[in-house]
Amino acid sequence: MPGAVAGSMPLPTPSPTTTAVVTGASSGIGADLARELAARGHGVTLVARREDRLRELAGELAGPVRVEVIACDIADPDARAALLDEVAGRGLTVDVLVNNAGLGTIGPVADSTPEAEIAQVRVNVEAVVDLSTRAVQQMVPRGRGAILNVGSTAAFQPFPGQSAYGATKAFVRSYTEALRAELTGTGVTVAALHPGPVRTEFLQTAGIDEDVFGAAFPKFMWTPSRTVAKAGIDALAGDRGSVIPGLPNEISARIFELMPRRILLPLLTRQHPALRTR
Repeated sequence: MPGAVAGSMPLPTPSPTTTAVVTGASSGIGADLARELAARGHGVTLVARREDRLRELAGELAGPVRVEVIACDIADPDARAALLDEVAGRGLTVDVLVNNAGLGTIGPVADSTPEAEIAQVRVNVEAVVDLSTRAVQQMVPRGRGAILNVGSTAAFQPFPGQSAYGATKAFVRSYTEALRAELTGTGVTVAALHPGPVRTEFLQTAGIDEDVFGAAFPKFMWTPSRTVAKAGIDALAGDRGSVIPGLPNEISARIFELMPRRILLPLLTRQHPALRTR
C-alpha cells in the first residue's frame, strides 16, 4: 500500500494491550465512532467531560473488547497533556486516536462573546494539534498507528453564521492533509472525516432550534450518525486521506469550494437560519 511500512496495516490490528482513544465519545458521532471501532475488535478508551454518559456507553460496549473511561475536559491544557499518560498508566498503547470532540457557536459574531468564540478554537484546533502531536510521537517510532480528525463540510468554504466554527474545521482539513503527507512511509496514517448535517446534540449545545436548522438543509443531505462513523473508520482502514459521507454532501462541498466567493458568500448568508432574522 503506498506510503505504508512493509507489513503494516493502515488501521492497526487490535491486541489486548492496544486501544483506540476517542474524544467527545459521550454522544453523537463520537459514541458511534467508538461503537464502530469496538465492532471491529478494537479496545476503546472513551474520553469526554460527562463521565456518567461515558460509563453508560462503556456498559454497552464492554465484553468482547476492553473499554476504558477517562473523564477529561480537553479544552484544559493540563488535563489534555495528562491524557495519553493516563492511558499508558493503564498498560495500554494508543494505536488509534480519534479527535472527535468539537464545539461550535451558531449566529452572528456580533451577538456572541469572546469566551464562546475562543472556546471552540481551543477544542476544535488546539486540542487536535496537541493530541495529534503527542500521538504521532508515540506512533512513528513503533511504525504503526492511525489518527482520525473529525472535520466538517463547513471546511470547504467560509461559513457565515458559524464563522469561527467553519474556520476551525478548515484548519482541521489543512492540518490533516499536511500531517498525512509528512507521515508517508512511517506506517502511521491520518484521515479527516467531513460530515454534512447530522442530528446530534451539537445543535442543542450551540443553542439553536433543531427544526429550524433542519429546514435549512434538504432531507437527503442529513446522514445518520452511525453511517458517518462507519465512513470515517472505513477511510482509516482504506488509507484514504479524507471522506465526506453521503454523495449529496460531497457534491455540494465540492461545488461550494469552487464557486466564486462574491456569489457564494451572499448566498450562504441568506440561507443560514441563524442570520435570516437580521
